[in-house]
Amino acid sequence: MTKYDAIIIGSGQAGNPLAKKLAGAGWRVAVIERKWVGGTCINTGCTPTKTMIASGRIAYLVKKSRDFGIHTDGYAVNMEEVIGRKNAVVLSFRESSMKGLLQPANIKIEFGNAVFTGEKEITVTKEDGSLSTLTANYIFINTGTSPAIPPLPGLEDSGYYTSDTILDLLEIPRHLVIIGGSYIALEFGQLYRRLGSEVTVIEGSAHFLPKEDEDIAGELKKILEDDGLKILTHAKVEQVSKDPEGVKVKCSIPPGSHAPETNATSNTITGSHLLVATGRSANTAALQPNVAGIQLDEHGFIVANDKLETNVPGIYALGDVKGGPQFTHISYNDHLIVYKNLIEKGNESIAGRLPIYCLFTDPELGRVGLTEKEARAKGLNIKVATMPAAWIARALETSETRGILKAIVDADNKKIIGAAMLSAGGGELMSILQMAMMGGITYDRVRDAVFAHPTFAESLNNLFGGL
Repeated sequence: MTKYDAIIIGSGQAGNPLAKKLAGAGWRVAVIERKWVGGTCINTGCTPTKTMIASGRIAYLVKKSRDFGIHTDGYAVNMEEVIGRKNAVVLSFRESSMKGLLQPANIKIEFGNAVFTGEKEITVTKEDGSLSTLTANYIFINTGTSPAIPPLPGLEDSGYYTSDTILDLLEIPRHLVIIGGSYIALEFGQLYRRLGSEVTVIEGSAHFLPKEDEDIAGELKKILEDDGLKILTHAKVEQVSKDPEGVKVKCSIPPGSHAPETNATSNTITGSHLLVATGRSANTAALQPNVAGIQLDEHGFIVANDKLETNVPGIYALGDVKGGPQFTHISYNDHLIVYKNLIEKGNESIAGRLPIYCLFTDPELGRVGLTEKEARAKGLNIKVATMPAAWIARALETSETRGILKAIVDADNKKIIGAAMLSAGGGELMSILQMAMMGGITYDRVRDAVFAHPTFAESLNNLFGGL
């Protein structure tokens, strides 16, 4: 058995930087990775999907070029080249991550499947079948999540894709049917629509994007439907089956659930390809955390406190595996919290951490803080500022007028408490307001600030000018 100061299981966006910083502090660190360094973000998440979405946007712009006075002789999408470009970008990120872990002499990388064989004991089964046993006073679990597969009749035999496996599909689906109306579903849906697929999104909830305010969700739904996506809400999938054309999905859809232009002509949708995007499950079962006495919640996620420590002292859960918001930036911030607390003797906590994320449709949705409905549910005295993206001068100049800007402010102290920027550059606009929220800058100071013209940022003058 080899003793380390720290064992990190999973080399994701918390595990890798934590390993390097602990090594820099003089700790002997073991990093255990099942397959590829970099975690979900680099290998099957942010990096590959946003690289492919960029290809989809180029196809969209070529198609729109006549609107700008640029005439082309048409275009063709070569999926092998799209996938090849994606793979090259992923490989460069992965190799960079590997290089960073190899530099410190006191980091040891173990490739294989890790399981707990004691409270602070890990056994790794390598690809050749050999075993190694490791122990440490501190163990950090950063094993992430995997696509959740619902128990639908016929699904296992349907040849479905997940957000992982569709990344290597070398053809453009004639008709891509997507089960689930999640952020992942919408990003893939718009991508494949732009590449030439017919796309149908099946959402079980009665409301599209139920976590968002209705005006934001409604505007994004209109944008996607204008792009040609068919979005069915309140549609419960009952059965999936193979079909000569590909796959059939049988749904129960209450009468009157959809507008006439988006209503299904039948409760059975036939497509060429099926993508299942119904959430993600924690990668904990194979780890056998019960052997170490680690508590899981009812969904299999590791239970951790506000300082990210589990019920077992010295064992921490970082990133998606602990549940809650599943975003790369959250995972990265997790590593800072534990590092500052352990090495710098800080008192960092996830309590009060601003909710923040981007949905990378086009236009993108940047979200920070409270929604309007959350603020009203808390009984806060608020003011709500909204403005169409079509009022932004730069948006008119670039023909990027789709979307809506929205901010929630505390009427008592004028502080910004939430924002939803559905716009070209929405994530960047949201980040400006996030900085204002972090610094306690009131909305009237943003309203009266001098922003360069013509930028999307100067739209914040007019947004808050309406209050």
